[in-house]
Amino acid sequence: MLLLSTASLTGYGLHRVFEFAKKSGFTGIDIALWTINYDLWDSDYIKSLSNEFKIPVLSLTAPAKGLNKKKVDRIVSIATELGVQVITFSPPHITDKDTSWFSGYLPKIKRDTRLSIAIQNVAPKFMFFVIPEYKNSTFTQIKKITWDTTLDILWVDSGSSMDILKAQKMLGSSIKNVFFSDRHGIKKGILPGSSGGGISYLPLESFLMKLKTSGYGGYITLRVNPKALGVGNSERVLQNLEYMKNYYEKHFVNFGK
Repeated sequence: MLLLSTASLTGYGLHRVFEFAKKSGFTGIDIALWTINYDLWDSDYIKSLSNEFKIPVLSLTAPAKGLNKKKVDRIVSIATELGVQVITFSPPHITDKDTSWFSGYLPKIKRDTRLSIAIQNVAPKFMFFVIPEYKNSTFTQIKKITWDTTLDILWVDSGSSMDILKAQKMLGSSIKNVFFSDRHGIKKGILPGSSGGGISYLPLESFLMKLKTSGYGGYITLRVNPKALGVGNSERVLQNLEYMKNYYEKHFVNFGK
């Protein structure tokens, strides 16, 4: 299933996000709760939009910093009210004073609710060049928390021995969602093959084909820099979303047919 992250259209209201998703043929919506928009936390309003456009909200992405058990409970409540099945959390940030919500509390929520509580890989950033910004964030560590993961291919460190194909193999069947985008040099969160003569800089086609042959049944979520979609120009946004829908169908849905 192809989802559209609200983070890809930051600057637009939720109504427009649903409208774009409907017109371009996306399956559902991923609500990125880490953006500053109070409507994203209003489950009644979101439900009304979902009913109006007949597009479900299938995934929530929690804020990357400042979580605690109370905030986690609120996110789970929103997921329950909307019928969401996958919630993505980041590992604790170094500035988080309370980390009790993570390794002990999230597995309990998964057991109690039967939701997919997925832990995502994060940007390999360091404070003072040596202290990781996020704790317990290696692929092995994120997999062991709830045995559900979200793979953000933008933040797989290509400068190390890891690449997106190896990351997919390492996380395997734990992957429930994939945050999908391309990158090249300082350009991050761009559309696949959006420059360079239509050639993706990451091995995205091989990645999607490998996912398909592995029997992947989770979500693929377009989460790109809003500028890559051409925000501010509705016609361009729709063209780019339709391009992504066609790309997904060619390299994933119809692969092997």
